[in-house]
Amino acid sequence: MPFAKGLGLVLVFIGLMNTIPSIPGLDQLVANITGDPDIVIRKYPYEYLYPIAFVLMMLIVVAKHSFYMKDRDKAPMRRAFAIVMDVALVTMAIMVSLTYVIEIDSICLIDQFTGERADLIARALQEEKEFAELYGLPEPTSVDDPACINTTGSWIFAIVGAAITVFLAYNVRVWGFPLVAVAILIAAYTLITVAIWYVFGSEDMNKYAITKLGGEPRTLMDGRPNVEDVLTNTSQGLLGRFMGILLSSVFPYIVLGSLFGISAGGQSLIKVAFLWTRRLRGGPAHAAIVSSALFGTISGGPVTNVLSTGVLTIPMMLKRGFSRTFAGGVEAAASSGGQIMPPVMGVAAFVLAAMTVTPYREVIIAAALPAAAYFGVLFLTVVFQARKQGIEAVGEKTPDMLLSRQDYLNLVMIFAPILMILFLLVTPKEAIGCGPIAALFGVERVVNGDSCLATDLPFLFKLIQNSAGDAGSAGWWAVMLLVVLFFLDPKFRERPTQIFGALSEAGILISTLYLMFLSVSVIDFCLNFTGLSGFIARDVTGLLRLFGPELQDGGVFLFAALFVTMLLAILLGMGMPTVPAYVNVALLMGPLVIGLGIAPFTAHMFIFFFAVASAITPPVAVAAFAAASITHADPMKTGFAAVGAGIVMFILPFIFAFYPELLLIDAAKLDPFATPGAVAFLEGYGPGIDWPGLALLLVRLVLALYLIASALVRFDARRLGRVELLVRLALAIGILMRMPEVHWPAVALALVTIGAHYGVARRRVAEA
Repeated sequence: MPFAKGLGLVLVFIGLMNTIPSIPGLDQLVANITGDPDIVIRKYPYEYLYPIAFVLMMLIVVAKHSFYMKDRDKAPMRRAFAIVMDVALVTMAIMVSLTYVIEIDSICLIDQFTGERADLIARALQEEKEFAELYGLPEPTSVDDPACINTTGSWIFAIVGAAITVFLAYNVRVWGFPLVAVAILIAAYTLITVAIWYVFGSEDMNKYAITKLGGEPRTLMDGRPNVEDVLTNTSQGLLGRFMGILLSSVFPYIVLGSLFGISAGGQSLIKVAFLWTRRLRGGPAHAAIVSSALFGTISGGPVTNVLSTGVLTIPMMLKRGFSRTFAGGVEAAASSGGQIMPPVMGVAAFVLAAMTVTPYREVIIAAALPAAAYFGVLFLTVVFQARKQGIEAVGEKTPDMLLSRQDYLNLVMIFAPILMILFLLVTPKEAIGCGPIAALFGVERVVNGDSCLATDLPFLFKLIQNSAGDAGSAGWWAVMLLVVLFFLDPKFRERPTQIFGALSEAGILISTLYLMFLSVSVIDFCLNFTGLSGFIARDVTGLLRLFGPELQDGGVFLFAALFVTMLLAILLGMGMPTVPAYVNVALLMGPLVIGLGIAPFTAHMFIFFFAVASAITPPVAVAAFAAASITHADPMKTGFAAVGAGIVMFILPFIFAFYPELLLIDAAKLDPFATPGAVAFLEGYGPGIDWPGLALLLVRLVLALYLIASALVRFDARRLGRVELLVRLALAIGILMRMPEVHWPAVALALVTIGAHYGVARRRVAEA
């Protein structure tokens, strides 16, 4: 364990150095000090960083989750197998990294030793110069990387095959079989279909039954470029985009979450939540929602969130009279919602940004209204439940709500890094230097209509501009700020070395997380190779169309297809962490949803929400089970209570699938069938935000969600009968329909229904 912590600390140091933002003059300063203009202290070349980080990560995984350490007291055969697995993981990590630098064209390790690479580059450069001279072009100074001459040859098949087997087997032990099951099935499907092609050929074969490695004649070496891609492809490879996401964007946020774990701000945050909600009937239940939303955007993990905030909020809810299942359900639902709460949102949101090629700042903007709707409905649910049980507000401050001077300082530790992240992510680079503050510093600006260009920015403004809009830079600055703010806490000043423990734990978490990403990578490149996702998308769409054109009227066809996707998303994501749940379904079902005419970003957000919802979906509701460990209630009942409280998580994706303007960004409204490279919007939409139209839509949305929340609790100002409950649900559906001739009458009827309900309630109170 100390070995794992030591290696974790090394990994965090490398990762934080790699993500250092662009500080004006830093690179030149380093070059002047060292005398070497080519030295790199940040943004290391991925060809060298990825294999080194990968070996280090797998060493950490073995040190932390060693098979042998767990099974050393077992039978001799079990111990021998454990030793083999530990050695195999480290060996295959080294082999994969070594093969990577041998095969990737920018390094060609063997060619470097033989000298053939230098000769190739020299000859290629000479040919380029001769060509330029012949046609009067500028003389080139460099050439594209030539293909490697000396490679691993056919051994690459054995190396990649053995590596995937070992990685998946170790995943089963560390993360559990359900997470790896999909990867194993898809990998097996790929091997079987390749074998069918190799033995029988492709003539008269069903498209699902074969995967071609190459053309005719059928030879194994035809498939070598595809297997090489498994290693060197920066998109689908084992050391591809998921390694890039982790080391470039997510890394500082995982470190930040680990540092928040040793911060004293959590307790003060819960105090504030109780203080803010003391005049509400729900009291501690509302405090659970507020604290879970704020803490959840930092941690991004529903189980961590439940165990951090629930230990304080759940006992208070029980003390106020809420049932054990309801208290656990609300805490689980609120903690799971932290993953959709801007500005951090957790690892899965960064993966979504990378997979949709959308700037992270736009992802947090897109999540703003859905997050507000989700937590708003949770608030309403608690209000109605408190009315139902006759729970009254505390009103006055209690001793445990009083904030000391240290509490205020602790809150600075929480809010200052979050506000810094929010400012840097939301602020466009071009806006830096164009505001009134810059004018006070005498920054020169060139204004042309609505656009502004600032020139010769002072150091501070240039520093902010370099970091604005970049998720990795924003997270890095937040980490540095939090480290400084820690010294506001006298307990931390007494033992500052605890920061090293938190950093090493972050390194261990990152390494374990990448082991999980390996199984996701297997799914990624197998689906890309076989084309299975495209086949499923086309066939399911065609099958749904067989039901007749009448299904396509009024969006019924789209709703049916989205409902099927939802069921598959819940099934595939059940029991998994959010990241693999989202990625698995996005890779399998994403093409289907996009094929229905939904913008790629909206389709991924649709799937992302159900991946988040999997944490509260029985029978494997991990967040609800964590809450049940505190309430000592039945875990399954707690899971169903969490679904009831957080039901809007299952409804919102359908709403923004039909109303993509709720996501507030242009990427949510793009036509997926547009010509590649062209910017075309879905019918009825254009660039920017139609504020009057959005305002009317939000009024309808708020009214519909109010009806749904009250119907689920079966209480508003008084208990709802069965007929009134069904009427409210029907009106909510009508309000959300796209046709004005349906939704506006539904709005009017809903207002009349609510008014009549409150009128009857007041009359009954007066009569009593």
